[in-house]
Amino acid sequence: MRFAVISDIHSNFEALNAVLGYIHQEKIDKVICLGDVVGYGPHPNQCVDLVKERCERCLMGNHDYAALGPGDLYYFNDYARESILWTRRRLTKYNLAYLENLPFTIIDDLYLFVHSSPLLPEEWHYIFDEVEAKENFDAVEQPLIFVGHSHMPVIFSEQNGAFFEPQTTLDLNHDRYIVNVGSVGQPRDGDPRASFVIFDTDLQQLQYVRIQYDVEKTFQEILQKELPAFLAMRLLVGQ
Repeated sequence: MRFAVISDIHSNFEALNAVLGYIHQEKIDKVICLGDVVGYGPHPNQCVDLVKERCERCLMGNHDYAALGPGDLYYFNDYARESILWTRRRLTKYNLAYLENLPFTIIDDLYLFVHSSPLLPEEWHYIFDEVEAKENFDAVEQPLIFVGHSHMPVIFSEQNGAFFEPQTTLDLNHDRYIVNVGSVGQPRDGDPRASFVIFDTDLQQLQYVRIQYDVEKTFQEILQKELPAFLAMRLLVGQ
């Protein structure tokens, strides 16, 4: 079986549509979304609708949680705060109800899916380095953990530390891994293309996929909807 893991869509419909089009074309068996469907971008309802339709499961992200409001947004920067307030005013009651019922984790014997980190997922901690990765490895038993949140694609091996390979074969019998899948809607690794992963459960093969989408269209829509111009500019450079 092959499944895709996407995350951090951030109301970027053009990016999400391009990614899901590729996934459909490749006949991937299922799609799991790690959350942050909304926030930052111009099309929150369209993105929630598409996730509801195409993703087998979806998790709660910190922007999804904040969009449910009212709540304290002290931990958001000015751009994120303004976009969340904008998003709150536009989400339909049906999409708010959908977001409200999202879980924080999906767990089975082999896999753990979470937006931020397995350790205290409701507190939205990041996993930036090997020290933070070790704390999270120690908190759970699953050999393969998928995360988003930082928008930075990276793999942490319990045995060998941090690395990145566009395609790699994992050894789940002898090692454990935390895989950050990157971001569909707002990449921050210097590559403006949408990022996500495909995992082949039979071959234990992990593949990062980058998808070109109409960045300029999303750029113009952010400006037209009077969201912060910074949120449009960063899409052009993937930062």
